Amino acid sequence: MDTQTLALAQEMDFSMWALFARATFTVKLVMLLLLLASFWSWAIIIQKHILYRWARREAGVFDRSFWSGEPLDGLFEDIGPDPTGNSEKIFAAGMIEWRRSHRDDGRLIAGAQARIDRSMDVAINKEAEDLQRGLPILATIGSTAPFVGLFGTVWGIMHAFIQIAAEQNTNLAVVAPGIAEALLATGLGLLAAIPAVIFYNKLSSDSDRIIAGYESFADEFATILSRQLDA
Repeated sequence: MDTQTLALAQEMDFSMWALFARATFTVKLVMLLLLLASFWSWAIIIQKHILYRWARREAGVFDRSFWSGEPLDGLFEDIGPDPTGNSEKIFAAGMIEWRRSHRDDGRLIAGAQARIDRSMDVAINKEAEDLQRGLPILATIGSTAPFVGLFGTVWGIMHAFIQIAAEQNTNLAVVAPGIAEALLATGLGLLAAIPAVIFYNKLSSDSDRIIAGYESFADEFATILSRQLDA
C-alpha cells in the first residue's frame, strides 16, 4: 500500500454518524427502519416486564385473600363486579354467573356449572390476549430484522462496486468506506433482532406461566362451586 493511499484511509471518518451520512438513500432508509424497530421492540420489552411484574404481584395478593377463609360472597362484595386486577376479573366473572344462576326461590338453574366455567374461560382468554399483545411484533422483528439489514448491506456493496467501476480504482481509500457503510446495515439488523428474539422467548414463557396460574385458580374455584352445587 502506497503512502498516499494510507494517508487517505487514515483521514476518513469511520464513526457511526459518518457512515450513515455517506450511505445511499436506500441504505439510510434501511438503517432508520432498523433503528425504529429496535426502539419499538425495547418499548414492548419494558412495557411487558412492568405488566407481568404487576400481574404476578396482583395474583399473589388476591390468592392470599381468596384462601384467607373469608366467605366468597364477602370477597366479591369487597372487590365489586368490575375489578381492576386480572385474577379478580376471573373471580368476578365466576361469581356473577353464579349469582345469575339462582332463581328467585333460591334454586339453581340447570347447567349452572357449565355456564360458570365458560364465563371464567372467557375472562381468562381476555386477560391472556392483553398479556400476549405485542409479543408477535417481537417475533416479527427478531425474524426479519437480519434480512432487512442484509438487504441494506447488499445494496450498499452493489453501490460501492459501481463507484469502483466508475473511478477505475480499487485502492483502500475507495473500497473501504462503501464496504463499511454497507456492513453497518447488517450490524443494525442484528442489534434489533438479537434482543427481540431473546426477550420474545422469555416473555412468552412468563406469559404462559401467568396464564397457567389463572387457569389453575379457575379450576380450583370451579371445584369449590361444584361442591356447593352438589350440596
